[in-house]
Amino acid sequence: MRVVSRFQKIVGFDRSMALASSALTALIPLAIVMGSVLDAFGEEDIAKRIINHYGLTGAGAESVTSLFGPTGNSDASTGYFGVVFLTISALSFARASQRLFEQTWELKPLSVRNTRNGLGWILTLGVYLVVSGWLNAFLGAHRLGLVAVICEVPVTGAFLVWTGRLLSAGRITWAGLLPFGVTASVLAGLYSVGASVYLPHLFNTYAARYGSVGAVFAMISALFGAMLLLVGSAALGREVRDELVRISRGERPSEREIRRQWDGVVEQTRSRWRTAKEQMPHRRPKNSDEP
Repeated sequence: MRVVSRFQKIVGFDRSMALASSALTALIPLAIVMGSVLDAFGEEDIAKRIINHYGLTGAGAESVTSLFGPTGNSDASTGYFGVVFLTISALSFARASQRLFEQTWELKPLSVRNTRNGLGWILTLGVYLVVSGWLNAFLGAHRLGLVAVICEVPVTGAFLVWTGRLLSAGRITWAGLLPFGVTASVLAGLYSVGASVYLPHLFNTYAARYGSVGAVFAMISALFGAMLLLVGSAALGREVRDELVRISRGERPSEREIRRQWDGVVEQTRSRWRTAKEQMPHRRPKNSDEP
């Protein structure tokens, strides 16, 4: 009940969508810049890597190629602009992630005052992506990439714990972040296995319906699912840590406290449902007798 209440307090679904949008705006310029670098060294471009990794065919492969494929006419000024835009979008994603930890652990917002740690986190994110890419390249040939996923779980856990520590400016302890890191890394591994099965269908469906922009729709859908797991893991990790502290102190909530928490969760759910119903457009039924 406390996990559900915590998730509602941080407006979990809205927070997940905000993180997914920020991640998308950082991912596309990152892929374009990396594609230019790989193309300069004669390596396989980003589009082909995505197509081969998820086994995309038909419309899905075409949409990814159209979105991430090299154009062959980029110059130095375009590359510099891409790096600047990538830095800005990555900082925006860092601040969105920072707000997640500040809201979940009820910390005072630091906003742009934590920019230095945000830049450090961006570098750490780059290292994590390189390590993850290396694991998938050398160990992802097995069915569903299970070996790569298993090896990637501890790496992801360490990265997420370090993320919370860095973006909170050290205000959250290592022990306080450990339940979040373990939960999020395990769920991320399971999500990765499911994504390897479902994403090809998602890409092909959206691409057939919307063309090349369908790849963007598929990516935002996949990112929303991943960020929803991240936000849920943050809420769960915070409450698990608090519960472990209470157990170590020998504290146990009374029946009255449990009932109060349950009533609070029910009331918040009903309030959000009423708000959603009020915001739904009232559609007038069509009358077949009208001209």
